[in-house]
Amino acid sequence: MSILKIMIPSLVGIYTFLVLALYFFQENFIFLPTPLEEDHAYKLTTSFEELSIEMDDGAIINALHLKAENPKGIIYYHHGNAGNLDRWGQIAAYFIQFQYDVLIYDYRGYGKSTGTRSEVNLHKDAEHIYKLLLKDWKEDQIILYGRSIGSGIASQLAANHSAKMLILETPFYSLKSIASYRFHFLTTGLLVKYDFPNADNLEHASMPIHIFHGTEDKIIPYDSGKRLYESVKEKATFTTIPGGYHNNLIEFELFQKGINDLLEEPTSY
Repeated sequence: MSILKIMIPSLVGIYTFLVLALYFFQENFIFLPTPLEEDHAYKLTTSFEELSIEMDDGAIINALHLKAENPKGIIYYHHGNAGNLDRWGQIAAYFIQFQYDVLIYDYRGYGKSTGTRSEVNLHKDAEHIYKLLLKDWKEDQIILYGRSIGSGIASQLAANHSAKMLILETPFYSLKSIASYRFHFLTTGLLVKYDFPNADNLEHASMPIHIFHGTEDKIIPYDSGKRLYESVKEKATFTTIPGGYHNNLIEFELFQKGINDLLEEPTSY
């Protein structure tokens, strides 16, 4: 009994510490930004323009507009949770071969982008940039793309607009469901400040949805992407990449073919 009297308070203390750590430091678990100096020069093998977009609260969002010859549309790309445009610009350049421009930007605190990051602000930034795209492109020329954490932003845009299609790479059912998976011993549903309810958002999306997920994904489990698909399968496709991890789907012929089939389709532009 004396041992229990010693252990129980200790375990309660450890649990309380973990709960508080998750609540106050969850930004460090969710987002892994790498800042860049303001004078950093991007080096890409494709033609591009660097943009500095001012938001209503004064934040500056750094973006790259990658340019194709005679583009038939533009891919509005929302990247994953680590790094910055120095890396993601190279990754997004893959899509230029399909004669699509790409607009990709860094979230607040990433690269050269400034401002206070929150779920509300992330959605406001994405919406602001979408409206800028509408000045030069029709909605049926815009493809929304969300990778990993970016799926949470692209999915809300899909719920509110009528773009040509939505492509999701390694998405989750909801961010809270991922938190529960990773920290199942904690009451994460009440602790996570970021929701990103992809399934709820996609219920309201009117465009075709195309999801790609690898079976060996250790960051966002394959089952989470499959569950997302099952919630909207009447308007979605799901491509399983056997053996695919979180960051290497582009290396698989099945992924390459899937993207090719989507982007090489005949258009009426």
